[in-house]
Amino acid sequence: MAVKNLAEFIAQLERLGELRRIRSEVDPILEITEIADRVMKAGGPALIFEKVKGSPMPAAINLFGTKRRMELALGVGDLNDVARRIEELMTIPSATGLMEKLSLLPRLAEAAKYPPKLVSSAPCQEVVIQDGPSLSLLPVLQCWPQDAGRYITLGQTITRSRSTGRRNVGMYRQQVFDDRTLGMHWQIHKDGAEHWRGYPAGEKMPVAIALGGDPASIYAASAPLPEGIDEFLFAGFLRKEPVTLVKGVTVDLEVPAEAEIVIEGHVTVGERREEGPFGDHTGYYSLPEPYPVFRVTAITHRKNPIYPTTIVGVPPMEDLWLGKATERIFLPLIRKVAPEIVEMNFPAEGIFNNAVIVSIKKSYPGQARKVAHALWGLGQLTFTKVIILVDHEVNVHDLSQVAWLAFMNIDPQRDCFFVEGPVDNLNHASPQWNFGSKMGVDATRKLPEEGHPRPWPKPIVMSPDIKEKVARRWKEYGI
Repeated sequence: MAVKNLAEFIAQLERLGELRRIRSEVDPILEITEIADRVMKAGGPALIFEKVKGSPMPAAINLFGTKRRMELALGVGDLNDVARRIEELMTIPSATGLMEKLSLLPRLAEAAKYPPKLVSSAPCQEVVIQDGPSLSLLPVLQCWPQDAGRYITLGQTITRSRSTGRRNVGMYRQQVFDDRTLGMHWQIHKDGAEHWRGYPAGEKMPVAIALGGDPASIYAASAPLPEGIDEFLFAGFLRKEPVTLVKGVTVDLEVPAEAEIVIEGHVTVGERREEGPFGDHTGYYSLPEPYPVFRVTAITHRKNPIYPTTIVGVPPMEDLWLGKATERIFLPLIRKVAPEIVEMNFPAEGIFNNAVIVSIKKSYPGQARKVAHALWGLGQLTFTKVIILVDHEVNVHDLSQVAWLAFMNIDPQRDCFFVEGPVDNLNHASPQWNFGSKMGVDATRKLPEEGHPRPWPKPIVMSPDIKEKVARRWKEYGI
């Protein structure tokens, strides 16, 4: 049975020794960040701060900060298990006879049998504050010294398209301007921003920010889903149980019934205010820019809520494992576009958008470049600054091996190639905001047709019989 909410997930982590409780009072201004940063970089446990200065609510952080906890959040033994489920759905063979077609129905139904379920009452609305709702109730962190203020960092931001009626759930940061106002940092490429652009100037667009709920829904808000795929449907697929939703009390939106806290409100199209700086996942402060203003109309919460949060900064941090889940889960979809891809790795140092390493089964000239261009045209991979392509036998997760082969196998003039296009909003190195250059590095073995007339040398590999002999006699050597 899927984990139902944040409290159940925390209890599970505690039973498994994956969580620690801090009972001393801590300050949400910088102190929690310094504690959490040390724990994250050591691969340490999830943390519950039971006494946060200035708030009656405890705060939870680093819930997803290891591979094991990410697997527990999604209810799997290995992140690749989800990828295998998706791959099975995508490899449905053609069927001609009636019995063949009927045999495929259960697999087809798997993709859509967990739609969100609407309920009339919910734990997230046990307490409803409409008269003077105040964000000061929440233990919102100021993460880094030069941040412009406190930031909500792990919210599921819910919007709906005015033209299509489709819902989107995204994970965007929100700066606390005052007790009733937030800065809504949805970047220009995000679906929330697209919904906002679809409203006439001066009109109020309803928005809800859900904090907590089941861990699969929290992850789904961060996932780069294809257009038209509902995040709560995807979360239901991940957890093999529908996500329960309830109508907001002041907004015409459905929110997770099992959330800890829901902030309801609206953004008025055309109203902007400078948001930032903010210590971001790049390891640098993102610069101040004008963003929409979110005005709070209600706050609802459980009777004893837990405030979930995270921090980002110099890697590795907790968000590495949210990104690694995406890397594993979406690999089958990426292979549909470029089937020669064997494996891929978004290294922590690449901050998701800066670098990806891809191994391919190469069979014709120019294939590495073809794969790079395919990736640059695919969703959020559009923003990848550097794509390194290696041969299929290379372990892309062994950065030492990748570096050795990349340094050895390239002729820089021939094998480095460049394109221009959209780049991530947080890419401070591009001369223009949201537009810049990208580089492909073809570190695969070269064919004569690729301008390499010389023979390509064979790699040094020990004879299998000698390897087996030495392994068998190893204890005799006394090493």
